[in-house]
Amino acid sequence: MKLHTAAQDLLGHLQSLSRVASGRLANPTLSGVQIAADADGIELRATDLQVGLRIRLEGEVERPGTIVLPARLLLDITRQAPGPRLTLELRTEEQDVEVTAGSAVFHLRTLRGEDFPPLPEPAGADAVHVPADAFIATTAKVVRSAAKDDTRPLLACVLVRAEGDTLTMVATDSYRLSEKRTALETPLEGGFEANVPARVMQELERLVPASGAEHLVVSRGENQVLFTIGEHVLSSRLVDGTFPQYRSLIPETFEHELRVSTAELREVVSRVSLLAQKAAALRLAFSDGELVVSAQTQDVGEAREPLPVPFQGEPFEIGFNPEYLRDGLDAIDEDEVLLRLTSPIRPGLLQTTDEQQGFLYLIMPIRLNA
Repeated sequence: MKLHTAAQDLLGHLQSLSRVASGRLANPTLSGVQIAADADGIELRATDLQVGLRIRLEGEVERPGTIVLPARLLLDITRQAPGPRLTLELRTEEQDVEVTAGSAVFHLRTLRGEDFPPLPEPAGADAVHVPADAFIATTAKVVRSAAKDDTRPLLACVLVRAEGDTLTMVATDSYRLSEKRTALETPLEGGFEANVPARVMQELERLVPASGAEHLVVSRGENQVLFTIGEHVLSSRLVDGTFPQYRSLIPETFEHELRVSTAELREVVSRVSLLAQKAAALRLAFSDGELVVSAQTQDVGEAREPLPVPFQGEPFEIGFNPEYLRDGLDAIDEDEVLLRLTSPIRPGLLQTTDEQQGFLYLIMPIRLNA
């Protein structure tokens, strides 16, 4: 095999592929990137057996062939390549690949190609075409609410449902919950529902804008889903089980519903949160016509800032995780946010005032000490 390509093109693709490639010592080949070159062009592949990524690479194929090289090492070499072009040539007798970049020459040992598993192919029959901008905008609203670890897989995924003229995504880590419903200009032909790992959704956030694709093609199988973005294909195993019945977690009524300037509240929360360290709660104290946001961290200091709000009734104070509250406010694009509360021990709700925007953010309170 021998091929020539632009260093910057290869670099951009390897950055995505290296996030997918696994570092499992049980199968070192999974830490590599497979490079397949033939008369149809060049394709780069990586997988950790749960997630797979295939990316087309622009370049010239002088001799066809398939090799597997260490993904991280090839990425580092490409990043520091002294010239604009790279040449990769398999040296069969030496059992390595010669990488030439300008005046620099590297010889890399190949990984066992027979240990690299085949990646799934998109199924055209049941594919659903979803507008790329709507999909990514919806993902951005909810993905941060998914759990950061896989100890409870259903909490580390995003429920994705596409049907008719509505795209819905939901994520929760049991401490906060996000739901975003996006109205589509053109009803979908077909539909699907899938529990997609959050890290796959985050990878789509990176891939789609870079691809310039107008649509994602989603193919759902029995236990996997494939996203085709232009000439890139991201595949993933689905998370088994039934997503939590999240609607039952959202109270039907609240004691207080306040329309507050999103920008002003976001700025106050951001400033005061600087003093909410070491897992300290951000305190929101409500009284007639006023909200006081405060935080105190022992041996660090304290901060407080008032904000006028249309509150009426018995004063009360509620505490929230400052990071979670900031995430919820960051997801609100409107000038005003609807803040719905009942008591210091009941969850609060941030919601768009325009129902067409279809975003809500439920956040559990932190019990405050006197």
